[in-house]
Amino acid sequence: MRRGIVLAVLIGVGALSLGVAAYQAQPDAPKVVEVEKLKDNLFMLKGGGGNTAVFIASNGVVVVDTKNPGWGQPILDKIKTLTDKPVTTIINTHTHGDHVSGNVEFPATVDIVTQENTAANMRKMAGPPGMATPQNVFQASGGKGLPKRTFKDRMSLMSGNDKIDLYYFGAGHTNGDAWIVFPALHVAHAGDLFSGKNLPLLDTNNGGSGVAIGDTLAKAHSTIKGVDTVITGHSTVMTWADLGGYAEFNKEFLAWAEQQMKAGKSVDDAAAAYQLAPKYATNGYTIAAPRLKANVEAIYGELKKK
Repeated sequence: MRRGIVLAVLIGVGALSLGVAAYQAQPDAPKVVEVEKLKDNLFMLKGGGGNTAVFIASNGVVVVDTKNPGWGQPILDKIKTLTDKPVTTIINTHTHGDHVSGNVEFPATVDIVTQENTAANMRKMAGPPGMATPQNVFQASGGKGLPKRTFKDRMSLMSGNDKIDLYYFGAGHTNGDAWIVFPALHVAHAGDLFSGKNLPLLDTNNGGSGVAIGDTLAKAHSTIKGVDTVITGHSTVMTWADLGGYAEFNKEFLAWAEQQMKAGKSVDDAAAAYQLAPKYATNGYTIAAPRLKANVEAIYGELKKK
Protein backbone atom coordinates (compact mmCIF):
# COMPACT_ATOMS: atom_id res chain seq x y z
CA MET A 1 0.00 0.00 0.00
CA ARG A 2 2.73 2.42 1.04
CA ARG A 3 4.81 1.44 -1.99
CA GLY A 4 1.83 2.17 -4.22
CA ILE A 5 1.37 5.60 -2.64
CA VAL A 6 5.07 6.45 -3.08
CA LEU A 7 4.97 5.30 -6.69
CA ALA A 8 1.87 7.40 -7.35
CA VAL A 9 3.56 10.44 -5.80
CA LEU A 10 6.68 9.92 -7.91
CA ILE A 11 4.57 9.58 -11.08
CA GLY A 12 2.63 12.72 -10.16
CA VAL A 13 5.81 14.68 -9.49
CA GLY A 14 7.23 13.44 -12.78
CA ALA A 15 4.13 14.53 -14.67
CA LEU A 16 4.23 17.90 -12.93
CA SER A 17 7.89 18.31 -13.85
CA LEU A 18 7.11 17.50 -17.48
CA GLY A 19 4.30 20.05 -17.42
CA VAL A 20 6.57 22.74 -15.95
CA ALA A 21 9.29 21.88 -18.46
CA ALA A 22 6.80 22.12 -21.30
CA TYR A 23 5.58 25.48 -20.02
CA GLN A 24 9.12 26.78 -19.59
CA ALA A 25 9.97 25.64 -23.10
CA GLN A 26 7.04 27.53 -24.59
CA PRO A 27 8.90 30.82 -25.13
CA ASP A 28 11.43 28.92 -27.29
CA ALA A 29 8.73 27.28 -29.41
CA PRO A 30 8.85 28.18 -33.11
CA LYS A 31 7.24 31.54 -33.84
CA VAL A 32 5.07 30.78 -36.83
CA VAL A 33 3.79 33.76 -38.79
CA GLU A 34 0.89 32.91 -41.10
CA VAL A 35 0.29 35.04 -44.19
CA GLU A 36 -3.07 35.94 -45.67
CA LYS A 37 -2.87 37.82 -48.96
CA LEU A 38 -5.49 40.59 -49.15
CA LYS A 39 -4.21 42.45 -52.22
CA ASP A 40 -1.15 42.13 -54.46
CA ASN A 41 0.72 44.52 -52.14
CA LEU A 42 -1.14 44.06 -48.84
CA PHE A 43 -0.88 41.10 -46.51
CA MET A 44 -2.17 40.21 -43.04
CA LEU A 45 0.26 38.37 -40.78
CA LYS A 46 -1.38 36.24 -38.08
CA GLY A 47 0.03 34.68 -34.91
CA GLY A 48 1.99 36.04 -31.97
CA GLY A 49 -0.46 38.75 -30.95
CA GLY A 50 -2.58 41.21 -32.89
CA ASN A 51 -3.01 41.01 -36.63
CA THR A 52 -0.16 42.70 -38.50
CA ALA A 53 -0.62 44.42 -41.87
CA VAL A 54 2.23 44.55 -44.37
CA PHE A 55 1.82 47.16 -47.12
CA ILE A 56 4.38 47.09 -49.92
CA ALA A 57 4.68 50.63 -51.26
CA SER A 58 6.82 51.89 -54.12
CA ASN A 59 9.88 52.71 -52.01
CA GLY A 60 9.52 50.41 -49.02
CA VAL A 61 7.33 48.47 -46.64
CA VAL A 62 4.90 49.84 -44.08
CA VAL A 63 4.07 47.57 -41.13
CA VAL A 64 0.98 48.06 -38.97
CA ASP A 65 1.46 46.55 -35.48
CA THR A 66 4.35 44.30 -34.49
CA LYS A 67 2.92 41.71 -32.08
CA ASN A 68 4.30 40.38 -28.77
CA PRO A 69 7.92 40.52 -27.54
CA GLY A 70 10.16 38.37 -29.70
CA TRP A 71 7.95 38.52 -32.79
CA GLY A 72 9.62 41.46 -34.52
CA GLN A 73 12.30 39.34 -36.18
CA PRO A 74 9.83 36.66 -37.35
CA ILE A 75 7.80 39.45 -38.95
CA LEU A 76 10.92 40.77 -40.69
CA ASP A 77 11.83 37.27 -41.84
CA LYS A 78 8.36 36.72 -43.27
CA ILE A 79 8.42 40.09 -45.06
CA LYS A 80 11.63 38.99 -46.84
CA THR A 81 9.63 36.17 -48.44
CA LEU A 82 7.14 38.72 -49.80
CA THR A 83 9.48 41.47 -51.06
CA ASP A 84 13.10 42.57 -51.09
CA LYS A 85 12.12 46.15 -50.22
CA PRO A 86 13.18 47.45 -46.79
CA VAL A 87 10.77 48.27 -43.98
CA THR A 88 10.59 52.05 -43.76
CA THR A 89 7.65 52.67 -41.44
CA ILE A 90 5.77 51.14 -38.50
CA ILE A 91 2.31 52.36 -37.52
CA ASN A 92 0.93 51.17 -34.18
CA THR A 93 -2.85 51.11 -33.75
CA HIS A 94 -2.64 51.44 -29.96
CA THR A 95 -0.40 50.85 -26.96
CA HIS A 96 -0.86 47.21 -25.95
CA GLY A 97 2.13 44.91 -25.79
CA ASP A 98 0.74 42.38 -28.26
CA HIS A 99 0.66 45.13 -30.91
CA VAL A 100 3.80 47.19 -30.23
CA SER A 101 6.48 45.03 -28.58
CA GLY A 102 8.07 43.83 -31.81
CA ASN A 103 8.99 47.47 -32.61
CA VAL A 104 12.28 47.12 -30.75
CA GLU A 105 13.52 44.42 -33.14
CA PHE A 106 13.21 46.58 -36.25
CA PRO A 107 16.12 48.70 -37.51
CA ALA A 108 16.54 52.01 -35.69
CA THR A 109 16.11 53.81 -39.04
CA VAL A 110 12.45 52.77 -39.29
CA ASP A 111 9.99 55.62 -38.80
CA ILE A 112 7.35 54.89 -36.13
CA VAL A 113 3.99 56.68 -36.15
CA THR A 114 1.12 56.63 -33.63
CA GLN A 115 -1.75 58.74 -32.38
CA GLU A 116 -0.42 61.19 -29.78
CA ASN A 117 -2.22 59.59 -26.81
CA THR A 118 -0.81 56.20 -27.78
CA ALA A 119 2.70 57.66 -27.79
CA ALA A 120 2.19 58.78 -24.18
CA ASN A 121 0.70 55.41 -23.24
CA MET A 122 3.60 53.52 -24.81
CA ARG A 123 6.02 55.45 -22.62
CA LYS A 124 4.25 54.28 -19.46
CA MET A 125 2.87 50.95 -20.79
CA ALA A 126 0.14 50.52 -18.16
CA GLY A 127 -1.82 47.29 -18.47
CA PRO A 128 -5.61 46.85 -18.71
CA PRO A 129 -7.57 46.65 -15.43
CA GLY A 130 -7.13 43.35 -13.64
CA MET A 131 -4.01 42.42 -15.57
CA ALA A 132 -0.38 42.64 -14.50
CA THR A 133 1.45 45.62 -15.97
CA PRO A 134 3.59 44.31 -18.84
CA GLN A 135 7.30 44.88 -18.90
CA ASN A 136 8.04 48.18 -20.59
CA VAL A 137 9.98 46.86 -23.56
CA PHE A 138 10.89 50.39 -24.59
CA GLN A 139 12.61 51.22 -21.32
CA ALA A 140 14.52 47.95 -21.60
CA SER A 141 15.61 48.91 -25.13
CA GLY A 142 16.72 52.39 -24.14
CA GLY A 143 13.79 53.98 -25.93
CA LYS A 144 14.23 52.14 -29.22
CA GLY A 145 10.84 51.36 -30.77
CA LEU A 146 9.01 54.39 -29.40
CA PRO A 147 7.10 56.67 -31.82
CA LYS A 148 9.06 59.26 -33.77
CA ARG A 149 5.99 61.01 -35.17
CA THR A 150 2.47 61.46 -33.86
CA PHE A 151 -0.85 62.88 -35.04
CA LYS A 152 -3.91 64.20 -33.23
CA ASP A 153 -6.99 63.67 -35.42
CA ARG A 154 -5.78 63.03 -38.94
CA MET A 155 -2.56 62.55 -40.88
CA SER A 156 -1.58 61.25 -44.33
CA LEU A 157 1.60 59.45 -45.31
CA MET A 158 2.94 59.28 -48.87
CA SER A 159 0.76 59.95 -51.92
CA GLY A 160 -0.90 58.42 -54.96
CA ASN A 161 -1.45 54.66 -54.76
CA ASP A 162 0.92 54.56 -51.78
CA LYS A 163 -1.14 57.00 -49.72
CA ILE A 164 -2.07 55.98 -46.17
CA ASP A 165 -4.63 57.98 -44.18
CA LEU A 166 -4.58 57.91 -40.38
CA TYR A 167 -7.63 58.84 -38.32
CA TYR A 168 -8.57 59.23 -34.67
CA PHE A 169 -12.22 59.55 -33.65
CA GLY A 170 -12.13 59.34 -29.85
CA ALA A 171 -11.89 56.95 -26.94
CA GLY A 172 -12.88 53.31 -27.17
CA HIS A 173 -10.56 50.38 -26.55
CA THR A 174 -8.00 52.98 -25.34
CA ASN A 175 -7.79 56.75 -25.74
CA GLY A 176 -5.46 56.49 -28.74
CA ASP A 177 -6.96 53.99 -31.17
CA ALA A 178 -5.85 54.84 -34.70
CA TRP A 179 -7.51 53.85 -37.95
CA ILE A 180 -5.08 53.05 -40.73
CA VAL A 181 -6.64 53.35 -44.18
CA PHE A 182 -5.18 52.30 -47.54
CA PRO A 183 -7.45 54.30 -49.90
CA ALA A 184 -6.23 52.80 -53.17
CA LEU A 185 -6.92 49.31 -51.82
CA HIS A 186 -10.23 50.13 -50.04
CA VAL A 187 -8.90 48.51 -46.85
CA ALA A 188 -8.66 49.77 -43.25
CA HIS A 189 -6.90 48.34 -40.19
CA ALA A 190 -9.02 48.88 -37.06
CA GLY A 191 -6.76 47.37 -34.40
CA ASP A 192 -8.53 46.34 -31.21
CA LEU A 193 -11.18 49.03 -31.49
CA PHE A 194 -12.75 46.30 -33.62
CA SER A 195 -10.96 43.17 -32.47
CA GLY A 196 -13.76 40.87 -33.62
CA LYS A 197 -17.45 40.22 -33.10
CA ASN A 198 -17.27 40.27 -29.33
CA LEU A 199 -17.42 42.62 -26.37
CA PRO A 200 -14.44 44.97 -26.59
CA LEU A 201 -11.73 45.08 -23.97
CA LEU A 202 -12.17 48.46 -22.28
CA ASP A 203 -8.72 49.49 -21.06
CA THR A 204 -9.70 52.26 -18.67
CA ASN A 205 -6.08 52.51 -17.45
CA ASN A 206 -5.25 53.83 -20.91
CA GLY A 207 -8.36 55.96 -21.40
CA GLY A 208 -10.68 53.29 -22.82
CA SER A 209 -14.40 54.03 -22.56
CA GLY A 210 -17.49 51.85 -22.73
CA VAL A 211 -19.63 54.99 -22.86
CA ALA A 212 -17.80 56.45 -25.87
CA ILE A 213 -16.86 53.38 -27.89
CA GLY A 214 -20.15 53.02 -29.78
CA ASP A 215 -20.07 56.64 -30.92
CA THR A 216 -16.37 56.39 -31.79
CA LEU A 217 -17.00 53.37 -34.00
CA ALA A 218 -20.00 55.07 -35.60
CA LYS A 219 -17.91 58.17 -36.41
CA ALA A 220 -15.33 55.99 -38.12
CA HIS A 221 -18.02 54.18 -40.08
CA SER A 222 -19.70 57.38 -41.27
CA THR A 223 -16.55 59.46 -41.88
CA ILE A 224 -14.16 57.10 -43.65
CA LYS A 225 -15.21 56.64 -47.26
CA GLY A 226 -14.37 54.09 -49.91
CA VAL A 227 -13.45 51.19 -47.63
CA ASP A 228 -14.98 47.75 -48.05
CA THR A 229 -12.58 45.54 -46.06
CA VAL A 230 -11.53 45.79 -42.41
CA ILE A 231 -8.51 44.12 -40.82
CA THR A 232 -9.61 43.40 -37.25
CA GLY A 233 -7.35 43.32 -34.22
CA HIS A 234 -7.51 39.59 -33.59
CA SER A 235 -10.18 38.01 -35.78
CA THR A 236 -10.77 37.48 -39.48
CA VAL A 237 -11.00 40.18 -42.12
CA MET A 238 -14.49 41.69 -42.09
CA THR A 239 -16.65 44.02 -44.16
CA TRP A 240 -17.46 47.70 -43.72
CA ALA A 241 -21.03 46.64 -43.01
CA ASP A 242 -19.71 44.45 -40.17
CA LEU A 243 -18.12 47.56 -38.68
CA GLY A 244 -21.44 49.40 -38.84
CA GLY A 245 -23.11 46.50 -37.07
CA TYR A 246 -20.41 46.48 -34.40
CA ALA A 247 -20.96 50.18 -33.72
CA GLU A 248 -24.68 49.51 -33.19
CA PHE A 249 -23.91 46.52 -30.98
CA ASN A 250 -21.80 48.67 -28.67
CA LYS A 251 -24.38 51.46 -28.59
CA GLU A 252 -27.09 48.98 -27.67
CA PHE A 253 -24.91 47.43 -24.98
CA LEU A 254 -24.40 50.87 -23.42
CA ALA A 255 -28.14 51.59 -23.48
CA TRP A 256 -28.82 48.22 -21.84
CA ALA A 257 -26.18 48.85 -19.13
CA GLU A 258 -27.66 52.28 -18.43
CA GLN A 259 -31.10 50.71 -17.95
CA GLN A 260 -29.70 48.10 -15.58
CA MET A 261 -27.97 50.75 -13.50
CA LYS A 262 -31.12 52.92 -13.35
CA ALA A 263 -33.06 49.84 -12.20
CA GLY A 264 -30.62 49.52 -9.28
CA LYS A 265 -29.12 46.21 -10.42
CA SER A 266 -25.66 45.29 -9.20
CA VAL A 267 -22.89 44.53 -11.68
CA ASP A 268 -23.24 40.80 -10.96
CA ASP A 269 -27.03 40.80 -11.32
CA ALA A 270 -26.90 42.81 -14.53
CA ALA A 271 -24.26 40.56 -16.06
CA ALA A 272 -26.24 37.46 -15.08
CA ALA A 273 -29.36 38.85 -16.77
CA TYR A 274 -27.74 39.84 -20.08
CA GLN A 275 -28.95 38.09 -23.21
CA LEU A 276 -27.36 38.51 -26.60
CA ALA A 277 -29.94 39.67 -29.15
CA PRO A 278 -30.73 37.03 -31.81
CA LYS A 279 -29.58 39.35 -34.62
CA TYR A 280 -26.08 39.26 -33.13
CA ALA A 281 -26.12 35.62 -32.00
CA THR A 282 -26.90 34.53 -35.56
CA ASN A 283 -24.23 36.83 -36.98
CA GLY A 284 -21.22 35.27 -35.26
CA TYR A 285 -21.07 37.33 -32.05
CA THR A 286 -19.78 35.64 -28.89
CA ILE A 287 -19.91 36.86 -25.30
CA ALA A 288 -17.30 35.84 -22.72
CA ALA A 289 -18.71 36.02 -19.17
CA PRO A 290 -15.61 37.63 -17.57
CA ARG A 291 -15.51 40.35 -20.27
CA LEU A 292 -19.26 40.92 -19.87
CA LYS A 293 -18.93 41.58 -16.14
CA ALA A 294 -15.82 43.73 -16.62
CA ASN A 295 -17.55 45.91 -19.22
CA VAL A 296 -20.67 46.38 -17.10
CA GLU A 297 -18.45 47.40 -14.21
CA ALA A 298 -16.48 49.82 -16.39
CA ILE A 299 -19.63 51.45 -17.78
CA TYR A 300 -21.19 51.74 -14.31
CA GLY A 301 -18.00 53.43 -13.13
CA GLU A 302 -18.08 55.93 -15.99
CA LEU A 303 -21.78 56.71 -15.55
CA LYS A 304 -21.32 57.34 -11.82
CA LYS A 305 -18.75 60.04 -12.61
CA LYS A 306 -21.19 61.96 -14.80
